[in-house]
Amino acid sequence: MKSLNPIPIVGNPASPYTRKMLALMRYRRIPYAVEWGDPRALIKKMGLEEPKPILLPVLVFNIDGKNRAITDSTPIIRNLENEFSVRRVIPSDPKLNFLNYVLEDFGDEWVTKYMFHYRWHFEDDIEKAGTVLPLMHDVSLENKSHLEFKKYFSELQTSRLWVVGSNNKTAPIIEESYKRFLNQLETCLSINPFLFGKRPSSSDFAIYGQLTQLIGFDPTSSAIAHNISPRAISWIDQMEDLSGLNVHEEDWITFEQAERNLSNIFEEIGTVYMPALLANSNAINQNEKTWTANIDGAEWNQKSFPYQAKCLQWINNEFEVLGKDDQEDILNFLRNTGCSDLILGRKK
Repeated sequence: MKSLNPIPIVGNPASPYTRKMLALMRYRRIPYAVEWGDPRALIKKMGLEEPKPILLPVLVFNIDGKNRAITDSTPIIRNLENEFSVRRVIPSDPKLNFLNYVLEDFGDEWVTKYMFHYRWHFEDDIEKAGTVLPLMHDVSLENKSHLEFKKYFSELQTSRLWVVGSNNKTAPIIEESYKRFLNQLETCLSINPFLFGKRPSSSDFAIYGQLTQLIGFDPTSSAIAHNISPRAISWIDQMEDLSGLNVHEEDWITFEQAERNLSNIFEEIGTVYMPALLANSNAINQNEKTWTANIDGAEWNQKSFPYQAKCLQWINNEFEVLGKDDQEDILNFLRNTGCSDLILGRKK
């Protein structure tokens, strides 16, 4: 997998994963050319096969001499780590690398539940998103078409709240988790400007991407953030473009510092995200279409998704490549934060 120069990207400003990747590319000073809109247009123009499913953003790489459209940000970031040696976003310490992987996954797969819930659960947010997001596809959209698109898009998205498990029963779980996470982030940012020290990691960009929407676009979640975490407000503005930040290897914190600084966020992972991962994985293994779990003291029901089962397996793959001493240190940290069940088949 080799990068084109510049790397073609199709995305949308309202896509947290698009914002994740563009900010990362700017920080790493990797040339890219972004187009806003439907990725199918670029794919057709370049004569490429459509990825399945088509998600935002779509990036184009050369694989075995053939250009291909790729969508999953986590492996894309690691491919870029292999290809570009400077300004890396994966910590060099194997234990920090593992913690960063889990936090990136948490940002991509759980913090996104906050985002989708707040955008399509509350009337003010539905009104704003329904009005503005269609114009991100075509700002010159004719008025009648805009109103029709707004109605269609709003109804479609609110009907898809089940995708992230959002409903009236789970809403309090999602909202309390969001508030706790903002408090945890406020504490972390009072110690270091980034999660792993004085330089950003891939997990910073994952969480940043979701917060560009929660803080920068959606009114209800933004108002909550302003009351809880003023540091997060400033942080997302700074994360937007870190191309001028000078970084050094010693800017990463030590594992011992990470244990102290990140324990509260990992306790949140153990409270909300880990039970969802485990229940979903078990349902997939048993060919069950839905799963039920106790999350933060309440019952959560959701459709089973194979991708989230892969996320759990990938976390375990990252753990297995660690040396034995590093594995023991990680397991001790996960035990202390209530996350040890993330590692399958191990004595807890």
